[in-house]
Amino acid sequence: MHISDLFIYPLKSARGIALPAAEIDAYGLAGDRRAMITDPQGHFITQRDLPDLARIEIRPETGTFRLLMEGKPELSVPPPRPESRMDVTVWKSTVCAAVADPHSNGQLSEWLGREVRLVFFDGQARRTAKAEWAGEGTPVTFTDGYQILVTTTGSLKALNADLTAHGDGSVGMERFRPNIVIDTEEAWPEDHWAAIEIAGVRFDLVKPCSRCIMTTQDQLTGSREGPNPMPAMGRIRMSADRRVPGPLFGWNVTPRGSGRITIGDTVKILEERPEGWALKVRARA
Repeated sequence: MHISDLFIYPLKSARGIALPAAEIDAYGLAGDRRAMITDPQGHFITQRDLPDLARIEIRPETGTFRLLMEGKPELSVPPPRPESRMDVTVWKSTVCAAVADPHSNGQLSEWLGREVRLVFFDGQARRTAKAEWAGEGTPVTFTDGYQILVTTTGSLKALNADLTAHGDGSVGMERFRPNIVIDTEEAWPEDHWAAIEIAGVRFDLVKPCSRCIMTTQDQLTGSREGPNPMPAMGRIRMSADRRVPGPLFGWNVTPRGSGRITIGDTVKILEERPEGWALKVRARA
């Protein structure tokens, strides 16, 4: 097995960036989910509420971000002033984040048709993952909850096979916004991995990822008119464990070291979860 794709999402819920290689640290892939859109009160906004976020492209550069959206003038966002801060919420977490300058916030508000703020996870920001899954004191940025999301090509193939069999078309891996995609022959092998190693770095698979309406959205346009993977996940990937309810695809992963990983790197299984993950049995027609 090997890495087939690597992605980061510098602006949470905006378009991803494909990488040939990535640095790994305690937060996950360097540069991932370091910026976020909120409402004026600091509550995070994602494609679940604002599908147009899928139309925003971000290009990180030294000391600045360039944001692009079709039909809009390019926006160059200067580094935020460290003293310009506000408390923001990501699910149940509160983070003291740096706030972008008023001009950038005004332009983004115009683009998105509502008043928003652009905030940054800088050196002063602090947040940790849930200890019950990832262990004590594991740091995260503006991700939904954990440092890295891993998916496999074999699992996507199996999901699309079910979609196609029911006349629902097929979807690409971008619908699931992974960080690390592993090329596998079999489907759902990740359910049985407890820990893997890539380029000398250990990654613990701590919790399966329950999926939401974002998987139904085209990741270039935000449209929900195309193929929808939710019915297939409902048929073959419904969790039977109340701790993680709903349809599952991919695993949340916590790195236990630092290093550099590259497309083509071999993936080694360090520890297995023989029982896998409990799934609901689909009723026969």
